[in-house]
Amino acid sequence: MSKLRTLWQSTVGKKAVMAVTGIVMILYLLVHAAGNLLIFGGPDSINGYAAFLHRTVPLLWFVRVVLLASIGLHILAGYQLTRRAWAARPVAYQKRVPQASTWASRSMRTGGVAIALFVTFHILHLTTGTIRPVEYSEGQVYDAVVGGFGIWWVAALYVVAMAFVGLHVFHGTWASFRTVGVARPSPNPLFRSVATIVAGALWIGFTLIPLAIIAGAISLR
Repeated sequence: MSKLRTLWQSTVGKKAVMAVTGIVMILYLLVHAAGNLLIFGGPDSINGYAAFLHRTVPLLWFVRVVLLASIGLHILAGYQLTRRAWAARPVAYQKRVPQASTWASRSMRTGGVAIALFVTFHILHLTTGTIRPVEYSEGQVYDAVVGGFGIWWVAALYVVAMAFVGLHVFHGTWASFRTVGVARPSPNPLFRSVATIVAGALWIGFTLIPLAIIAGAISLR
């Protein structure tokens, strides 16, 4: 326990925690996006998938616990690292000239806060049903998604949020792989093919659904 505490208290340890929890969340998002795309198969497809998940209660709760723990540790480590960075340089640079950084990396903190707020809304909207832009019967995931995204501001909120997610995942994938030693230093640090593929796949997968619904390609029965 003392070694784990020492590791956690170090900057390297906190970055390692952020890397591992980030990879966990990226893997979850890839599976989540694949499941969501079943909506293109119609009501039976997506509703059947949702019913299957609720039948595997132990597995579902295991995934939820691991995901929630990862999110909590990721946010806590990020917050503490930010505080350390501010303490190390209490006076900000008068002028910044980025050389090997991206807009995605420079917006990680702001984007992280925006994503956290969005995830709260998303859970209240499509998980607990606390926020219901449209009425739907329990278990009718297709109706909830299509009806909700049929409202322009709900669709717009998700599209904007997915832009933040894409940027966050783009830098997070690259940084996580660098931290755990999978990605090696490169003479062309801005060329990040794996990060681009992962972030692009998630952004397209999640954004395609609200856009298809607004365009009328997917509609209520």
